[in-house]
Amino acid sequence: MPDTEEAVLPAPESRGAWEAGEGGGPPPWAFGASTILGLACTGWRAMPVLVETVVDRGLPHFVVVGLPSTAVREARERVRAAVRASGRRFPLHRITVSLSPADLPKEGTSLDLAVALGLLAASGQAPAPPPGWAVFGELGLDGSVRPVRGALSMAVAARQQGVTHLVCPAANAREVALLPGIRPLPARRLDDLLDWLAGPVLPPPVPLPEAAGDPGAPGPPAPLPDLASVRGQPWARRALELAAAGGHHLLLLGPPGAGKTLLASCLPGLLPPLDGEAAIEVTAIHSVAGQLPPGAGLIQRPPLRAPHHATPVAAMVGGGKVPRPGEASLAHRGVLLLDELAEFRRETLEALREPLEAGHVTVARLAGAERFPAAFQLVATANPCPCGQPGGRCHCSERQVARYRQALSGPLLDRIDLQVRVRRAALPPTAAGPREDSRTVRERVEAARQLQALRFHRLGLSHPPGQPPVNRWLEAGDAARWAPMGPAARRLLDTLYRDASLGLSSRGLVKVLRVARTAADLEGRDEVTVDDIELAAEFRFPPGW
Repeated sequence: MPDTEEAVLPAPESRGAWEAGEGGGPPPWAFGASTILGLACTGWRAMPVLVETVVDRGLPHFVVVGLPSTAVREARERVRAAVRASGRRFPLHRITVSLSPADLPKEGTSLDLAVALGLLAASGQAPAPPPGWAVFGELGLDGSVRPVRGALSMAVAARQQGVTHLVCPAANAREVALLPGIRPLPARRLDDLLDWLAGPVLPPPVPLPEAAGDPGAPGPPAPLPDLASVRGQPWARRALELAAAGGHHLLLLGPPGAGKTLLASCLPGLLPPLDGEAAIEVTAIHSVAGQLPPGAGLIQRPPLRAPHHATPVAAMVGGGKVPRPGEASLAHRGVLLLDELAEFRRETLEALREPLEAGHVTVARLAGAERFPAAFQLVATANPCPCGQPGGRCHCSERQVARYRQALSGPLLDRIDLQVRVRRAALPPTAAGPREDSRTVRERVEAARQLQALRFHRLGLSHPPGQPPVNRWLEAGDAARWAPMGPAARRLLDTLYRDASLGLSSRGLVKVLRVARTAADLEGRDEVTVDDIELAAEFRFPPGW
C-alpha cells in the first residue's frame, strides 16, 4: 500500500485471510498513513486539527503527540475499544498519531472519531474521507458516537476551511445544521461512518430546529416581562428606553419593592432581535459553555443573564485551567443583570471594568491568553443602604452605609451611563389605566438605532468589529461630528464639566453627551439641544450619592 491516504482497500479475500491469521503475518497493506481533518475547541472558538496517523512495523505501541490534554491522550483506550466493537481489527503495531498544529494545546474529546477513522484508514480497513469532509465526536467503548460541546463553533471553523460535509454526533447534528453552507452527517455509531465511506448513500438532510430564546429548554422561548406590567415610574421607564436605544449601561437605585428588578428585566424585551451572524455568534458561545440544550435552535433574542451575588471572578468573566466563557460572555449582545449590586464581591465587580468599556475580556493563563467577547449591556439594581428604607425610616449608621457602598467604586460607577433613583410608585400596581407596552417602545428603539447606523456609515465612525453601531461606541475625538449643537448647548456642557458639585470626569462628560445624542435620536433630530443635555445630566449621581 502506498504511504498516502489515497490508497485503495485490499481485496476482500486478502483481508479475510489476514484477519483469520493465515499467511504467517500481516500483508504489506497493513502499514500506511492517513490524514483526517478533525476539529477541537479552544476557548470559545474552534480550530481545525490535522490528525495524521502512521501504522508502522514495530512493537505494539500507541502514542498521540501534538500537546494533547489528558482527555485527548485517553482517546487511545476509547478508540481501541470502539474499533473492536465495530468489528474491525485493532493493529498490534507501532501507531503514531500527530495532531497539527503541534504547538497548540488540544482539549476535549472531539478528536476521538477522527483518530479512530485515521487509524482504520492507515491500516487499510477503511477508505479516507473525500476532500471537503471533516470529522468530530466522542467515542464510547461500544462504538457509539457521543455529543460534545461547541458543535456550532466547530462547524464555523470547518466552513472557513472549505468543508462541505461535516461528520458529527447525531445529537449535535441539528446544531451543525444551523450554519448555512455545510451539510451535517449525523453518526450514531462508528459503523455508520464506515458504511458511508464504503458506499455512495449518505444520510438524509437534517431538519432545522426552531429558533430558541434564552437557553434553558428547547421549544418556544419563555415570555419576557413587559413594560405594561410596570405602573408609574416614568423616569425609570425613560431611562430604560434610552439604554435600549443607545446600548447604554444602567443602574437603578431605590428601596426594596419599588420595582427595580421588574424594570431591569424588561430591558431585553426592548432590544431588537439578533441578526444572522450575531445569532450564530451568541449560540456558539452558549454551545461551548454547555448552555445550549440538545436540539435547540439559534438564539435570536438578546440573552439575559442574572448571576447570583456570590458569583466569583472566574465565573463572571471566564476562567479555569482551560479558560471557558463566564457570565459576561454568556450575556454577549444581551443584558447582564446584577441584582443587589452592592452585595457582589468588590473584586468581581472590578473585573467588569474592561468589558464595560471595550466589549471583550481577556483571560490570561500560563498556557496563554484567551479573549472572550463580552459586549453586554449592564443593568444593575441596588438599595441605598443595608436596610433599604428611604428617608427618615432608615436606621443605618454612616459607617454601615459607607461599608455597604464600598463595592461600588468610583471608577466602576463612572462607567455606568444612566444612574437612576427609583422611588415608590405613586399608584399601586393593580391600578387601572393605559400602559405603554414593550412592543411600542421597541419600535421607537429600532427607529433610533437605524438613525445611529446611518450616522456611523455617513460619517465613517468606528465601532468594534461585529458590534451594532450604537451611540455607546461613539468616541470623544469625533464629538464635533456626531453631536452637532448650538452655542447654548455647548455652554451648558462646559458649565456641567466645571461644576464641582456634579463631579463629572472626562469620561463622565462624554457619557452625558452620548446619552444626549441618544435622546435626540429618539426624537428624530440630528442636532443635540439644551434639553437633551439637561436630560442626560439628570441621570448622573453627584459625589456622595
